[in-house]
Amino acid sequence: MPNQSLKEKLNQAFAKLKPKKKPAKQDKPTMANQSLKEKLNQAFAKLKPKKKPAKQEIAPQEIKTKENKKENTKKRFKLPKLSSIFKKKKLEQDLPTVNKALPKSLKVIDKYSLYEPFAQVFIVQDPKTGEYRYILDELQLDNFERGIYNRVLEILLAEIESPKEEIPDPRKFFAEEAKKIVDKYRISLGWLPDVSWYKILYHAERDLVGFGKIDPLMRDPNIEDISCDGVNKSVYIWHRTFESIETNVQFENDEILDNMVGKLVHMAGKHVSSAFPIVDASLPGKHRLAVCYRREITPFGTAFTIRKFRDDPYSIIDLINTGTFSEELAAYLWILLENRASVMILGGTAAGKTTALNAMACLIKPGSKIITIEETAELNLSHENWVSLISRQSYGLGGNAIGEVPLFDLVKASMRHRPDMLIVGEVRGEEAYVLFQALATGHGGMCTMHAENLDSAVKRLTQKPMEISPAYIPLMNIVISVQRVHLVKSGVKKAYRRILSTNEIVGYENYANIFTWDPIADQQVASLSSSAMYASIAKRVGQTTADLIEETKRRSEVLHWMRQQKIRSYKEVARIIAEYYARPKEFYQKIRMSEEEKPVAAEPKI
Repeated sequence: MPNQSLKEKLNQAFAKLKPKKKPAKQDKPTMANQSLKEKLNQAFAKLKPKKKPAKQEIAPQEIKTKENKKENTKKRFKLPKLSSIFKKKKLEQDLPTVNKALPKSLKVIDKYSLYEPFAQVFIVQDPKTGEYRYILDELQLDNFERGIYNRVLEILLAEIESPKEEIPDPRKFFAEEAKKIVDKYRISLGWLPDVSWYKILYHAERDLVGFGKIDPLMRDPNIEDISCDGVNKSVYIWHRTFESIETNVQFENDEILDNMVGKLVHMAGKHVSSAFPIVDASLPGKHRLAVCYRREITPFGTAFTIRKFRDDPYSIIDLINTGTFSEELAAYLWILLENRASVMILGGTAAGKTTALNAMACLIKPGSKIITIEETAELNLSHENWVSLISRQSYGLGGNAIGEVPLFDLVKASMRHRPDMLIVGEVRGEEAYVLFQALATGHGGMCTMHAENLDSAVKRLTQKPMEISPAYIPLMNIVISVQRVHLVKSGVKKAYRRILSTNEIVGYENYANIFTWDPIADQQVASLSSSAMYASIAKRVGQTTADLIEETKRRSEVLHWMRQQKIRSYKEVARIIAEYYARPKEFYQKIRMSEEEKPVAAEPKI
């Protein structure tokens, strides 16, 4: 050590510090000394995949020159990231995402699902102003899903074949076909979790066979009207509970709005363009569509309004339950319609004229031949012997009226079908003259007209373009005025539809008021003893006015019994009325005796 140089001493010191290379092999037992269990464990350990060699194996694949192999490696790199993202999203979808977008000051009044789990609704209220808002919470596609969605749309449009026969449910047909095609191309389109595919198929169905961006609103049974005033303006709805309220649905630019409206018009079988920007059409499901197209006539952009049609229309029992009719008033109209009286319903926009007309039609005697004439199909009757006629616009351009079929021609043509009851959806022109001519020949008739009250209605009828002679005015026997009123009930002010008055036209400017609505008590006040129609009917059928009043009471009890039994469906109500027509005494005795809850008579086809 003393003779060693400093360099040699340092080398010896560092050599002692270095780890020995082969101690691990010496510690392991040799194959001869190992037990069978240890040998098997070592063999299985060699077969297990290593944890981190994936990075070393991917490197050579990135060097490959073929484009398809490059795309495959890129997809394989992205898969772990996508799965982690969608796992987080799947957890977040269970929570109400709307609360994040709304100020905390807004109070949630109501919440319900429209199409589980893709769309739900929050009704919120601003405590300061008291205003309500309709917040639609719909699952949206992210950028990656949007890219695959666009490719899926192209494939679906190319692959789906149009059905050779008319199908009852287009949505069901599309869902089945789309699922088959997506399963076919699912691997080539790229990996996505199941939740993303469900979202893509939902949006494809919504945009291709649905109503586009407003499809969730069309699914809401509580909505009566949907209206859009232009680009970047909130869509407004008329809610059955909260009335007219603003939604969070908007159209960002003209192209999106014009494309959607163009699609709706084509779904209705009509055409819209800058040359013909005004369209009134009927959508699938009998929803009424009114369009003003593009900025030539609407400075804010395309405007549209949809008046939704109920699949299950209001029956007369529904209108009694809501307070529009009273049981006595409905029974009074029941007797008049049985004897082919003519009825006109007056009111303003959205007052409930067509709803009242449709509900009253179920009181018509079964087997009667009914013809309805409308510009847009809105009426929905339960009678089998019913013919529906719809007017048609011209096929010509400009002032050429080639192929036009107006209401006037339809009313004239209907007279050749010998109808027992002729129902015109709304009279506003020369068709009113033909209708009154039909009433003069003994046909029954019903119609609606925009007017505030009876006096204004008579003035409209006697002036152009209707020009009804004053001598023909008494041919319209009954005039009902219905309006939307606001009443305070349980401390809350809400809108209701009420029949303000029911008048009989005895002569020109000679009217008899039979029912009047008392707004304080919210009930109908009757004076049946002064009914000129009852006196006229009594003479024809060999009875007295007192007999008809007694019959009115019996029919009121029948209607009351239906309310007690919760019979409100349009077809069920029509079935009860048909049974009462067939055997009134026996049926009335059953009600009086309360022997059964529901009628057991053979169901006549009405």
